[in-house]
Formats: sequence, C-alpha cells, structure tokens
Amino acid sequence: MPVSGLDGAGLAALAFAFMLVLCRCAAAVMLLPGLGEDEPPVLVRAGLAIGLAVLLVPGLAPVMPRAPESFLRLAGMVAAEVLAGGLLGWLARLLALALPILGQVISLHTGLSSVLQQDSMLGAQSAVIGRLFNLLAPVMILSSGLYALPLGALARSYAVFPPGGALPADDLAQVAVHAVSASFALAMGLAAPFILVSLVWQVALGMLTRLVPQIQVYFVALPGQVLGGLLLLALLGAPMLRVWLGAVHEGFLALPGG
Repeated sequence: MPVSGLDGAGLAALAFAFMLVLCRCAAAVMLLPGLGEDEPPVLVRAGLAIGLAVLLVPGLAPVMPRAPESFLRLAGMVAAEVLAGGLLGWLARLLALALPILGQVISLHTGLSSVLQQDSMLGAQSAVIGRLFNLLAPVMILSSGLYALPLGALARSYAVFPPGGALPADDLAQVAVHAVSASFALAMGLAAPFILVSLVWQVALGMLTRLVPQIQVYFVALPGQVLGGLLLLALLGAPMLRVWLGAVHEGFLALPGG
C-alpha cells in the first residue's frame, strides 16, 4: 500500500538514498573536529550522523542513484560515500591539529616534554601544553561556531562528489598533500618565536659551558628555560589563538563544497 504517496519501490529507493547519505555523514562526523572527538559518547555521534542524514535526504533524494543489482557495484558506491565523507572530515581535522602540534613544539622548546609517555593522539612525546592545546582546539571550534562550516561543506559536497560516483584520485592526492603541508606550516609558523628564542638560549648555554666548565648547566638552565617559555606563552598565547582561528576559518571555507 502507498505510504505518504510512496509505493514499495519508492520506499526502497528512499531507504537506499538514506543509506548512502548516512555513510557519508557518519564518516564525516567520525573525523570532524569538535564533533568527532573521543570524549563524546558513541551514541551522541551516531545520533548526530543520523540526524544529518535525515535532514539531507529530502533534498538529495531526486539526485541519488538507483540501487544497483550487482553487490560489487553496491559495495563500490558505499565505499565511495565513506571515502568522500572521511576525506572531508580528515581535511577539516588537519587544520585543527595544527594547534596540538603547536603545543607539542612549544613543550619541546620550553623543556616540558616527557620522554616517558607517548601522546595517543599525535604519537609524540606527551606534554602538558600539547595536551592543553589538544583539548582547547575542539572547545574553540565549538564555541566560535566554526563547526557549522564543515557541516555546510558536507551538505554541498554532493555537487563536488556526485553520490555513488568514483572520486578523482589525482586531485585528492594533491588536496591531501596541500592540506598536510598547510597544517604543519601553520603550526611551525606560530611556533617560530619559541623556536628562535630556544635557539638563542641553547647557543648562550653552549658559550657559558665553554667559559665556565664547572657550572652544572642543566640545573641552572632548565628553570630559566621553563619560566621563560611560560612567560613567552603568556604574552603570545592570545594572538596565536586568534591567528589559528582565522586560518581554520579560511581552511573550512576552502573545503570541498565549502
């Protein structure tokens, strides 16, 4: 019997369209900064993905492909949707990761890094500043409303990556390389003052060691290195965060479909 103007074939086509949209939305939500963090419960992220799919399906149903008869074709369409959503979320997360990377660099040059514990997110040495910036990135994205830009890009990505179609491998490789380089360039550019001050500090310590070999340089230098690094962070912390937010805003606007 028809339900709300749809017969059995129409309901099957709508269910297939919902499944494809859900695949892209779920892959994107799993990786988007602020929404795909480990801290929120899995049910919350799953509900967000389902809610996005419910909102998008009515507008996308007329352009969604028909369900194929071949299982291999179906698997390929699902894989393409997961890849498209995952790519969008990964590109957005790369921009957000510039802040935790900056924290790790600052920790290294201020003497706060620990060689005994690895960071589960970045695979680098664990540090207080790095962990702080890792928590600060999603908080700032959510509080500033920037999370809406990747969601808008997700909705418009169907014009860039047609549903069920193959993704251009060459273009995606160039986009991935550019995104990785931009993220590291942003982190290292923001950390430039700390790197420069650390270099000058290490040179001065080397000269002091040659002039006064009897001094225990490590015990004298470490407190000054930590204190100087924290003072420099207090002076430059707010400007660095503003620059990072501006770069993230521009990067989100440049996402596929943005």
